[in-house]
Amino acid sequence: MTSTPSSAQPSHLFPPTRWSVVLAAQQTPSPAVDDALETLCRAYWQPLYVFVRRQGHSKEDAQDLVQGFFARLLQKQWLDDVAREKGRFRSFLLASLKHFLLNEWDRQRAQKRGGGQAPLPFDTAIAERQYQAEPDPGAAADRAFERRWALTLIERTLARLREEFAAAGKTREFDALKGFLTAEQGGLSYAAAAAQLDLNEVAARVAVHRLRRRFREHFRAEIAHTVARPEDVEAEVRHLMAALGD
Repeated sequence: MTSTPSSAQPSHLFPPTRWSVVLAAQQTPSPAVDDALETLCRAYWQPLYVFVRRQGHSKEDAQDLVQGFFARLLQKQWLDDVAREKGRFRSFLLASLKHFLLNEWDRQRAQKRGGGQAPLPFDTAIAERQYQAEPDPGAAADRAFERRWALTLIERTLARLREEFAAAGKTREFDALKGFLTAEQGGLSYAAAAAQLDLNEVAARVAVHRLRRRFREHFRAEIAHTVARPEDVEAEVRHLMAALGD
């Protein structure tokens, strides 16, 4: 398998990411920019739902507020706030949501929260289960948002990794080894995994090493879509790992 470029390489070697495409085209809207922004919003709406719920809103109001927010966001009323948010989609999105909640709540209630629009249909039941599963129900809304953002990145990375293994006809291998990506040191048995896959233990350890390497590559690639510059990726990794460790 080929490895992804490291963050130390020159930025001109990196292809444009979704957020960098949006940032580069602030003055020249296009369908490609619209598609990039909508793709990002579809991927990362769940942390916003968790944030709104943690602010004390009911699940019904949280769904309506997030939908109303996206209706406004996708109408191109978002560009003025981009520059001051340090080029990170995560920071921009949360700041924009806070502004929306502060200034638009009464108006949205009067207009039935976006006039019934649903620009990004999503499964509220899943988001609500994630909210209820938060390990610290007393955590501040910002902290809950950051944690859910990090978990969303991990979930998307695992989904992409599984697709990669499935395309190579190795779904069984992925299912047998994926636990090593999140288990504590020594928490799983290499011997058991080897037996499950009809391998010797050395081969199982090599397979886990390769799986972890591909996970890191996919994880950084996913993060790259949410920052403006390749040199921001490592700092974002550290920030998200800290959010999970809180």
